[in-house]
Amino acid sequence: MGFQDIIFYFFATVLVASALGVITARNPVHAALLLVLAFFTCAGLWLLLEAEFLAITLVLVYVGAVMVLFLFVVMMLDINLEHLRKGFWRWFPFGALLALVMAAEMAIVVMGKQFSLDQMPTPPARAADYSNTKELGRLIYTEYVYAFELAAVILLVAIVAAIALTLRHRTGTKFLDPAQQVAVKRADRVRMVSMPSEKKE
Repeated sequence: MGFQDIIFYFFATVLVASALGVITARNPVHAALLLVLAFFTCAGLWLLLEAEFLAITLVLVYVGAVMVLFLFVVMMLDINLEHLRKGFWRWFPFGALLALVMAAEMAIVVMGKQFSLDQMPTPPARAADYSNTKELGRLIYTEYVYAFELAAVILLVAIVAAIALTLRHRTGTKFLDPAQQVAVKRADRVRMVSMPSEKKE
């Protein structure tokens, strides 16, 4: 076992432990911090696979933006944890059964012949000027362009659906109509009054 294998197993162990901590932590802030650790560890695994662009994107986008925003929201909201855990034990058998089914499916895939170390070819050594960012862009916009566009359409539909679900029309609230504001003329709002000037005695 080489040094790279030791690093891989270390990162994999930390990733699995932090992922388990995310779903078992009672405090949502602790769960979010464990998710940050899982993202960092996953970025380390991608660095081992020579996918530097994906690793730095994961750190900058998810850790630097999404998780920081999530932490601010969780820390500012007064979340009633007892109310959230009210139906936990009622749905626990269904969740455990679903987890066992997913674990069995992943075990069947991973333990198949196509994932054995003897069957997997050794990746060729890359040149010093190799850019995985350029290669990723070439693959996305040539071989996987339809899948990329389909994913973009699905994300757009999800954004529109989220906006539509959270849109509420409340009665009794005051609001301004921009069309009426633009259509207003000076004669409708301003009235010139002619008054005689007062003389000082």
